Amino acid sequence: MEPNRTALPFREFSHRISLIFMLTLAAALLLLGRAETYVFDQARQVVTDLAAPLLEIASRPVAATRRVIERTDEYAYVFDENERLRAENARLLEWKEEALRLQARIARYEALLNVQVDQSIEYVSGRVVSDSGGPFIDTVLVNVGREKGARSGLAVIDSDGLVGRIVSTGPKASRVLLLTDLNSRIPVVVEPAQYKAILAGDNTSWPRLEYLPVQSAVSAGDRVVTSGDGGLIPAGLPIGLVIQTSSGELRVQTFSDRGRLDFVRVLQYEFPSEVKLQDPPSVLEGAEAESGADTSSAAGDGPRAAAE
Repeated sequence: MEPNRTALPFREFSHRISLIFMLTLAAALLLLGRAETYVFDQARQVVTDLAAPLLEIASRPVAATRRVIERTDEYAYVFDENERLRAENARLLEWKEEALRLQARIARYEALLNVQVDQSIEYVSGRVVSDSGGPFIDTVLVNVGREKGARSGLAVIDSDGLVGRIVSTGPKASRVLLLTDLNSRIPVVVEPAQYKAILAGDNTSWPRLEYLPVQSAVSAGDRVVTSGDGGLIPAGLPIGLVIQTSSGELRVQTFSDRGRLDFVRVLQYEFPSEVKLQDPPSVLEGAEAESGADTSSAAGDGPRAAAE
């Protein structure tokens, strides 16, 4: 079968037309490239003016999406910050509770130090552990034992005044007999008249005043302090105030309260039993010399008189 002779010239013609078009376009672009710059600037401005509304409309979804992403990041940051602040708040609450406990403890220590005691008396601070067992009724345990110098008979005070005295000790703890115990007997002085008496516990909240002088003018509200008699407890420790019952009996409302006992001081007091020896005054030395001379002369006259 022979090829179509009519199609071949048409195909060659179309190729020639395409070549001419391409050459013409290249020439036109070359001429345009050599044209003035302002022509391209104007064309660019026209294209920009036409494309600006379209670009603005197209940028709105992009801006909205960007804002949503930013808000999401902000929410995530706020959530993380909220969790961090919650954890920090919990830690601060723990520190606050610890600070309040330390503040209360410091206040008790400061109140304990406000009790006026002779500066020469040493002491050991300790904590009280309530205890109702044993042969005594009103006693407490203190975490101060023989290892810290505690021994029987030492006075124990708190922030309000005298609490009692130690009756038994262990290596690390001691038992304190309170003023209200039936076995407690403390020599006291009632101020301001300075009447001496014995504060005797009877297992009630108000110890009795015993052995007061018959004509003593003691009245309710008088202050009671330790007298120091016996050399076991230092003098001047505050105890309480005198009260009078409905029957006319005189008792003492103690400053210390067993229900509030926490920190105490064990006073390491020792009565000064050793007295330094001193030479007699010179006046007495002269009198002693004269009396010695008289004694020797009398002794010398004795044999002579016997010989006569």
